[in-house]
This record gives sequence, structure tokens and C-alpha cells, in this order.
Amino acid sequence: MTAPTAENLQNEGLRLFQEGLYDEAIRRFNEALEHFAEEGREVEAGEMLNNIGIIRRKQNRWEEALAAIEEAHRIFVRLGDKTRQAQAAGNLGGIYASMGNREEAINIWREAASLFDELGDRQNHGETLMSIGISLFKSGQRLEGYAAYQAGLRLLGNPSFRQRLQRWLLALQTRLLS
Repeated sequence: MTAPTAENLQNEGLRLFQEGLYDEAIRRFNEALEHFAEEGREVEAGEMLNNIGIIRRKQNRWEEALAAIEEAHRIFVRLGDKTRQAQAAGNLGGIYASMGNREEAINIWREAASLFDELGDRQNHGETLMSIGISLFKSGQRLEGYAAYQAGLRLLGNPSFRQRLQRWLLALQTRLLS
């Protein structure tokens, strides 16, 4: 029997994650990470770290989540992979926000928003601005939060029903106040 490939381990980790078997998924992602690192495939190794961080966040294991995604972020910055850098920054912002560190969340989300804007990724740019807006609002910066949230909502190309309703209400409010 041949040893599993990094891709097989990655796919198995994704399957286990989708089934909610988080610790088993982490083990597979770690095995895939080792293989990718040995093969010099840094992008894929960074993706495994990002996956591990996402799972640790779901488990409320904040320090482990931060460590994994910060390492992934450093890899993507060093490689100049702006798409993955922006995604990792967005994930870091979510962890900081979950930990109650809104200031750090806002700072890293601003990096992500800037990168998504530069990449022309309107959906992720909009969602990131909305996250910034919520954090600003919760921090007591109500006007700035409202403005960021509204700007993000306008960028969404594929809004949910709730977001479409919010967009309509904001437009109505703007017309009424004009």
C-alpha cells in the first residue's frame, strides 16, 4: 500500500471538517502540511495552516487559531500572494473580534479590505467593510461604523435576502433624509 499524498490528506481533512470531526481534520491537515513543506510547496502549506486556524477558531481555541493563521499570513505576504494574504487577514480579523479585541480586528480587516479592493474582489471587500462597520459600531464609533457598513453593503454583488433588505432600508432612509 502506498503512502497517502499531500492532496489526499488535504481532501480527507476537508471531508472530516465538513462532517464536524474537527480534531481528526486537524490531524490530516497537519500531515498534509508536513508533506507540502517537505515538497517545498509553501502556498499549500500556508493553506493547511489557514485551515487549521479556522478549525481552532470554531473550537474557541483562540491562541492556536491565531498562531496558525498568523503563520499562514506571513507565508502569503512573503510569497506576494495577495489573494491568500487578504483571506488570511480577514480570518485573523474574525479571530481578534471573537476574542473581543476589536481594535486589532479593525486594523487587520483594513489590510484585508485594501487588498480585496486592489484585487477587484467586490464581494469580499464589501463583507470585510461590513465587519469593520459592525466592530466600529460596537466600539462606540457609531457614525464611522454605520458608514463602513453601508459602504460594504453597497459593494456586495451577491447579497443575502437580509442584506438586500438592509440595502433597501438604507436607500429609503437616505431618500427620506435628503
